[in-house]
Amino acid sequence: MSTSASPAVSDEIATHVANRIGFIELERPKALNALSTGMIRAIHAALDQWREAPEVLAVVVRSQHQRAFCAGADLRFLYETAQRGDQQARDTFFCEEYRLNHAIFTYPKPYIALMNGIVMGGGMGISQGAHRTGGLRVVTQSTQMAMPETRIGLFPDVGASWFLARTPGAIGRYLAVTGETIGAADALYAGLADAYIDGEALPALIDTLRREPFESGPDVVACIERETLGYQVVPRPEESALAKARTLIDRHFASAEVARILASLEQERERGGEAAQWADQTIAVLRERSPLSMAVSLEVVTRAEGSMADVLRVDLDLARSSFLLGDMVEGIRARIIDKDNAPHWRFARIEDVKPADVEKMFESPWPANEHPLRALRG
Repeated sequence: MSTSASPAVSDEIATHVANRIGFIELERPKALNALSTGMIRAIHAALDQWREAPEVLAVVVRSQHQRAFCAGADLRFLYETAQRGDQQARDTFFCEEYRLNHAIFTYPKPYIALMNGIVMGGGMGISQGAHRTGGLRVVTQSTQMAMPETRIGLFPDVGASWFLARTPGAIGRYLAVTGETIGAADALYAGLADAYIDGEALPALIDTLRREPFESGPDVVACIERETLGYQVVPRPEESALAKARTLIDRHFASAEVARILASLEQERERGGEAAQWADQTIAVLRERSPLSMAVSLEVVTRAEGSMADVLRVDLDLARSSFLLGDMVEGIRARIIDKDNAPHWRFARIEDVKPADVEKMFESPWPANEHPLRALRG
């Protein structure tokens, strides 16, 4: 086994090559591996160094900490940029994060994400793209996956809408609007994960990857697929909570407007029966989220039919407007900073949000030829 020095090491990220595999290890456990600008740069630097390197066949990204793979972006940092009016620092963060998401999505070698514990927001951005590289998204019994942005006044960014738009039925729309957390079986059912392994077996899997001889990137992937074959997720994907709710999700979340979704759910509740409780719980979730963010989130998934590059450009436009015109600052204040869970949203009710309000959020502050992400392709 050969091991080379790390191209970029910080207190928060460790990267190294062992046995022709590039390992990226997230090391910010107290913040549940929430991404800082420095972490984003270190991951991207490693990927750039390994992109053409013949001694690297595949990349594995992981956390050695059981609680979290990555809980998202550093929201306190983003809140502080708003408090001091530092738009440039915020733009820099989002630009670099989205460039990293795109680099992963278009990576020429298999990229494998071992997604134990919390996988939310930015954690989805550094894992979901694995599916497009010939790599794998591996979940465990501890996986808690979500794009919970409507809870803080954002929307499913980091290119996640591209993947949500390609889930079965209306699942992606449901996950985007509600921000609900799903487990391993749900993720496999929705096509947001590729393989399952018990979390206790991850150290042995890493040991195998460090010693088994590999001739190509697909060999690394085949090894992981073989190692995960012996593990069965419980419940099975087709019996997961998401699968059981699929008929109701498709019935209510296919609508183009959140107000109509809400009205449909209220009718379901009034009809009574087994579905009434699910409808009631879902209504309660919607009433707690940012009305503007939910409307934007539904539209983001609807528009995510093009390339990942196009999706990320829209994400950057929306990230800017979410701070300046939307509920992001107030959402972070209420949920993360003061923790009073009493946000004062721009719109008091879902029914108050008009199509023009949503459309304004999508307006880009940059001409196309000056957009910071104009160089992204594919």
